[in-house]
Amino acid sequence: MQELFRDSRFVVLDKPPGLPVHPGPSGGPSVEDAFPQLSRRKDGPWLAHRLDADTSGCLVVALRKAPLLAAQRLFAEGKAVKTYWAVLDGVVQGDAGKIDAPLRRVTDKTGWRIVVDPAGDAAVSDWRVLGRADGLAWIEVKPHTGRTHQVRVHAATLGAPILGDTRYGSRATGGLHLLARGIHLPLDPPVSTTAEPPAHMHLALRACGWRG
Repeated sequence: MQELFRDSRFVVLDKPPGLPVHPGPSGGPSVEDAFPQLSRRKDGPWLAHRLDADTSGCLVVALRKAPLLAAQRLFAEGKAVKTYWAVLDGVVQGDAGKIDAPLRRVTDKTGWRIVVDPAGDAAVSDWRVLGRADGLAWIEVKPHTGRTHQVRVHAATLGAPILGDTRYGSRATGGLHLLARGIHLPLDPPVSTTAEPPAHMHLALRACGWRG
């Protein structure tokens, strides 16, 4: 994993798609496997937040306990600025907006998923279109809350789930087209960096006008 940012308090990693942050019940590689290479201190490292296994991009790791608590407080208070890029599978009406759609976890015989429910936990996201192609939309999302699968479910409420997100209605395309593009923690000094899209997103992004 590439380091996008490092100081005495934090490392921001560019997490590859398909890699979970924690080891699963059946084992296998995870982000935490890299912790001994990040720091040899006894009080760390720790994950400051989480990303879904299939989401790539900026992941903040605290190297010491005090910075961990400071970062977690910012995430809990909605003061951490998170920016996502997603390619949506479908036609999106409008160019920008705010999604205020509470979310709740449901479980049935097929497993669990997140659904919009007025009785769920508050979840708010701002979005804007960065580019379009035939049947695709490249959007930027800035979530104000950090609910599980928030960006994925909120994207689906636009009538176009994230490309590759079969759980929420997209066709399978060889990977989830969701990138944790940027992170900004308003600390002193601040933590701020961006991640480039993974290879499996390039074709769809370029179709929508990305010039990376």
